[in-house]
Amino acid sequence: MLKPRTVCATVVLAGAVLATAAVPAAAVAAAPARAAVVCPTGWGSLAKSDSDSTVAPVRDIRTGRHDCFDRMVVDVPGAASGDLGYSVRYVDRLYQDGSGRHIPVAGGAVLEVRVAAPSYTAETGEATYPARAGHPLPGVNLTGYRTFRDARFAGSFEGETQVGLGTRARLPFRVLELPGRLVVDVAHSWTAGG
Repeated sequence: MLKPRTVCATVVLAGAVLATAAVPAAAVAAAPARAAVVCPTGWGSLAKSDSDSTVAPVRDIRTGRHDCFDRMVVDVPGAASGDLGYSVRYVDRLYQDGSGRHIPVAGGAVLEVRVAAPSYTAETGEATYPARAGHPLPGVNLTGYRTFRDARFAGSFEGETQVGLGTRARLPFRVLELPGRLVVDVAHSWTAGG
């Protein structure tokens, strides 16, 4: 026959083991599960454009990474929503406006981004965006991006700024015109899973 003290110690020990084993399971169950990312589809890869224009100059071009796409933003402070014209399309090769010079852009595909805004002040011709034709965009580092491979400044000619965006492949993209900026998103893939 077991002594009451032994039975009590066994019950306490078993309870402690069960409580310790249950804590991690309860903690895991209480932690919120990360929802699967569902990426938008239907953007397509055909050319997108708007014929508006502005005299407000380009001040910056920057990029960012997102779950479903890589993003390029052209900052044009002073341009109202609906006043910023653009043409965004895939091209076989990028040629600089005015000179016709070929600008090499790395990647499986080249997206030509034209913004109907100069990168200089109209009155003086002074540069408002410190880029050089044929060179990478200043301050843009594409290391770790899933879609973007290269970003080259082609120039600014007759009030229009031209950029070559090298992508991994010809992928779907969208263009958003917001107050003071133009946004170009290029999807990571053609499927909704990103």
